[in-house]
Amino acid sequence: MPMLSPRAACCGLILIFAGLAQTAPAQTESTEARPAEAYRTFYLTSLTEPYEANEIVADLRSMLPAAHLYYVSSEGAISMRGKPDEIALAERVLADMDRKRQVYRITYSIRESEEGKPAGTRRIALIVSTGGKTTVKEGSRFPIASGAADAKTAGESTQIQYIDLGLNIEASLEGSGDGLRLHSRVEQSGVSEEKSSMGSEDPIIRQTRLEGFSTLSEGRPMVLGSLDLPGTARHQEIEVVSELVK
Repeated sequence: MPMLSPRAACCGLILIFAGLAQTAPAQTESTEARPAEAYRTFYLTSLTEPYEANEIVADLRSMLPAAHLYYVSSEGAISMRGKPDEIALAERVLADMDRKRQVYRITYSIRESEEGKPAGTRRIALIVSTGGKTTVKEGSRFPIASGAADAKTAGESTQIQYIDLGLNIEASLEGSGDGLRLHSRVEQSGVSEEKSSMGSEDPIIRQTRLEGFSTLSEGRPMVLGSLDLPGTARHQEIEVVSELVK
């Protein structure tokens, strides 16, 4: 076996140590410890509807894409696995969102007048929770006959369709106290005495609609608006007042 000169051996040792120096950082980086993950279960107290909980889980997944979140509907709970800082952020978000909701009684008063004379007042009360929506319908279903060609009899067959007529009120709430924000939609519809030019079986449907946002102070009435009913001499004024139930 050929013997290496002292100088060649020294150069070989230098090359070996240089190679170790280059590979050492890579080994240190690959073995560096990552932050440990933790597991946590959050039990919901106010967000009891499945769609509400699913929306919260979807928001948390967008905020924390590396974490794992699951909604267990049978337990009303959200299970989560992630880093400690991710779990801490989720806890803060849920503390802000999963709050006890206040419940209000929202009373709509519809005052009617005809030719300047009072003609009566209708009051409709709804129970609405903050962050929720309540709808009430009052009226009847009106039949409308429609014709269609019948190939078998070479004539026309009559079909009956129904439309909802009457009063329809939808209310949703956000906020609380003097900062209560109400979204209202009040619709009224009915059959006009006027006849349609299309035929006696084609009625004219009259409809009025009032929709908008308003900020309420508890116990203080607020006029949402007033309108003249088309085709009549009647006038309506719509007022609303809120009352805390619990």
